[in-house]
Amino acid sequence: MKILAEMFSIAPANKDHHPALRCAVGVFIPLLTLVLTGRLDLAIFASFGAFTGIYGRGEPHGSRFFLQLRAGLLMLLVILLASLAARAGGAWGLDGASTTWLLVLATTVVAGGCSVAISWLRLRPAGSLFHIFAFAAIASIPNQPPLWEGMLVVVLTTAFCLLIGFSSRVLPSHRTPWAWPRPLSRTPDERRAAWLEGFGYFVAAGLAGSLATLVGQPLGFGHNYWAMVAAVVPLVGHTTVHRVRRGVQRIIGTVLGLVVLAGILLLNLEPGETVLVMALCQFGAELFIARQYLLAQVFVTPLALISTLLVAPASPTSLLRDRIVETVIGAVVGIAVVLAPVLWRRVRQVPGVPGSPGVS
Repeated sequence: MKILAEMFSIAPANKDHHPALRCAVGVFIPLLTLVLTGRLDLAIFASFGAFTGIYGRGEPHGSRFFLQLRAGLLMLLVILLASLAARAGGAWGLDGASTTWLLVLATTVVAGGCSVAISWLRLRPAGSLFHIFAFAAIASIPNQPPLWEGMLVVVLTTAFCLLIGFSSRVLPSHRTPWAWPRPLSRTPDERRAAWLEGFGYFVAAGLAGSLATLVGQPLGFGHNYWAMVAAVVPLVGHTTVHRVRRGVQRIIGTVLGLVVLAGILLLNLEPGETVLVMALCQFGAELFIARQYLLAQVFVTPLALISTLLVAPASPTSLLRDRIVETVIGAVVGIAVVLAPVLWRRVRQVPGVPGSPGVS
């Protein structure tokens, strides 16, 4: 009952509306600009470039700037690699199935590598969830815009988010010390923990992507990377109970978010109105992400799917179906990866089991 109560409880607020507003503006202005210029094909690049704004949310202005700069440069690299990966299949003459498996492999490497990089760069939120999402989503776009255009949008959006990050310094009452963040140094134990965490992301994403592809191809499910994103959600947390709870919250929040999305789609919004809804969803997600993960997912789900629909229109029914199926697959895999070491340690402690204490 305690675990159930914690799953639906909300932590106290801590000026969460400040970072939420920064993130909402950071995604709204670039997307609105693309709507006014008739370049919605570049919307997904702006959306992921705006992820720069989610880092350093509680830091003083100086630390926030340098942390967001690190995060923005890493995301810029991930998006560049994704754009190149999207062109690799055609350049190498691969068929559709081979291209899909190539992207699963590449996304798995990104999952593990970016997890280590995020830990080394001392960035929060921890983990490579956003990088998995960005890489796989952009690499999956069938009709890629010119490379320089996509990268220009990312660079400009990142710069805009950096500007927003310290914009409140214009008000003397809101200024904070312009201090450097902590040095990028790691103890041997911290380095070992970073590599182990990266291995966990590699395993969870790889298993989820492979399973989603094996199940999805014969049954007609798409967006296998949604399973990879959902699989790494339970890996963030200090305790096993907390990690498992996040996996369950991901599933419940996604289902509720799909209900919200269905209502939004029924409104048949114009592009400008759609961008406003995305900004509101971004605001809601950042408002609750640190306080109640389930509630945050109610906003994250429509935000993710609407951004997908802007670039690659698809049947809403199939999109809703794919989202819930892939999320369940990924969350179950992620929970299994979290529980596997715990179960293994318990098995080894059972008397009579080879390798357990007292057994030779």
